[in-house]
Amino acid sequence: MENKDKTHYRKAFNSPYLSSADITEPTILTIVRVSLEKDQTKKTKDFFNTAYFAEKEIRQGEILKPMILNATNSRTLKNLSGSPFINDWNNIPITVYVDNKIRFGRNMVEGLRISTEGPRTTKPTLFKDGTDWQNAMVAYNRDGNFNSIEKHRFVSDEMKEELKKAKVKTDEMA
Repeated sequence: MENKDKTHYRKAFNSPYLSSADITEPTILTIVRVSLEKDQTKKTKDFFNTAYFAEKEIRQGEILKPMILNATNSRTLKNLSGSPFINDWNNIPITVYVDNKIRFGRNMVEGLRISTEGPRTTKPTLFKDGTDWQNAMVAYNRDGNFNSIEKHRFVSDEMKEELKKAKVKTDEMA
């Protein structure tokens, strides 16, 4: 039985955040926004850099939770984005993986890390600006689906909804 088909012991401890229990293999996700938010577990009064993703599910039927960005992962995003400001960490594709050798006090624990190399994908992500967006709108209006767009770009669920809205506006104007 592969690890992705097994249940991690930490699944019993329901957390509002993405954890190492949720990631079974390196996973490509697209950050849509990062905000500084109060701890949702209510265990502390701390504020955390919290990343939200374009993808709605981590696996079919399993909702993707936001991810707390610790200092190491925040530094990685600073380097990947070229900006130290969390407001600039939008629409960034990343690869999240589990590192089993994170030091926590005297113990080694597992935790989430963002790959410093960015995602290993051959397709760039579609963003709502520029020529790519215009071409995507033309293709979606022509085909009525995302097939031809997804041959060349990764299209998040959010961008699919934006393309659908743009088509409705185009249809209403015709």
